Amino acid sequence: METAAERMLKVALSQYGIKEKEGHGSNPDVIKYFKETGFDVCDDEIGWCSAFLMWCAKISGVSYPRSLMARDWLKWELPVLGPSMKPQLGDIVVYWRDDIYSWKGHCNLYIRSNGTNVYGLGGNQSNEVNISYYPSSKILGVRRCIQ
Repeated sequence: METAAERMLKVALSQYGIKEKEGHGSNPDVIKYFKETGFDVCDDEIGWCSAFLMWCAKISGVSYPRSLMARDWLKWELPVLGPSMKPQLGDIVVYWRDDIYSWKGHCNLYIRSNGTNVYGLGGNQSNEVNISYYPSSKILGVRRCIQ
C-alpha cells in the first residue's frame, strides 16, 4: 500500500513542467491549484507553492493546512526533528524567504540533500513545477505525513 508521501509525490510529478503563463492571462492549470482547494484566485502571479502542495494533498486524499502561507505547513502533521529523524522522500520542507523572521516562505516535497542544499519538488519554483535546490541553512522545518 502506498504511503501518503508516495501518493503526493506521484501527483506532484504528474504536474512537472506546468508553468505560469507569460504576459497577460494566467495558466488555468496553476489557477486550478487555488480553485480546487477553496481559494478564489485568478492570477498565477500570486505565490502558489502552498496552493500546489494543498492540491497535491487533496488529490492524494490527505489533509492539508487551508492556507496560502507556506509557513503554515509548519503546523501540519508530524515534525521531523533532531539527528535521529532525517527527512525522507516526500516530506514537506518549509524554508524562510528574505528574512528568517519574515512572514514569507516557500514549501516543497523533499527529494534529497547533499548537506549544503536540499532538492525539492514543488510549485512556483522559478514560476513552474520542478525540482529545485535551496540552501539547507534556510530550512525552518520539515513535516511528515502520518495519514
